[in-house]
Amino acid sequence: DFITTPINVDALEIALKRASDKIFMREKLKEYTENLEQLIKEKSELQDHLSTLGLMIGSISHSIKGLLTGLDSGMYLLDSGFKKDNQQRVAEGWDIVKQMVGRIKKMILDILFYAKERELNLETVNVADFAQETASLFESKILSQKIEFIKDFSSVSSKRFEIDPQSVQSALINILENAVDACAKDTSKDGHKIIFSVKESISKKECPSRDDMDKEEQKYIVFEISDNGIGMDSETLGKIFTLFFSSKGKKGTGFGLFISERIVHQHNGKIEVKSTLGHGTRFRIKIPV
Repeated sequence: DFITTPINVDALEIALKRASDKIFMREKLKEYTENLEQLIKEKSELQDHLSTLGLMIGSISHSIKGLLTGLDSGMYLLDSGFKKDNQQRVAEGWDIVKQMVGRIKKMILDILFYAKERELNLETVNVADFAQETASLFESKILSQKIEFIKDFSSVSSKRFEIDPQSVQSALINILENAVDACAKDTSKDGHKIIFSVKESISKKECPSRDDMDKEEQKYIVFEISDNGIGMDSETLGKIFTLFFSSKGKKGTGFGLFISERIVHQHNGKIEVKSTLGHGTRFRIKIPV
């Protein structure tokens, strides 16, 4: 405000009050603006959540419908096999039921993981033992598909690292399952193989507290899963980590690779994919030691 001299006390008081009122109004306006921005942000987040929830319900419903159809098929074979005392049909039906139950269990675990990101339960484990245990959980399924399974953990036999074994194992099994599906879908080759290898990698990382030229070493455990299956085109490759996207049609839920990437990022790791349509795919997961 402006004050003329000589200063009149009443005029000074009015000027100070006017200035004080302006400051008060500016603060209130700023507060209201911030509250409005927060409300808009919350509304936007709510809309995003509702949209995601709608997509998730649609995807889950679609997947459950397919699983129930599979269960019906398995139960029909079981029922007719028992009635006709046909053990082969009973065995076929029981295999289908077990497969469907396994897929339902996996889907529920994926949904639970997506719904609430749990805290990591970190343990120090031997790398080779962990890799071998993961491979053994899936080896029978790979071999039953008549796919050659090559494992190479020899270079990390004495290495140890800190991870959440259950979640990392889940991420690797999701990728192994994709490799099996990719081989099963490929009819252009006579034989298929999946290679599961683990090695240690060392790279230089910049240390901000030191001289720019000084870099410290960062060790990584690198898991590689490659297959010579059907492969992916560039469009599919760009979407594989997107929630609800699945290249498996009715067989997929769109959770698997999304959750795998999320688990790797929780471990401050990286996941890279290279794929060529008709030739195969390679996943590389790097987790810092």
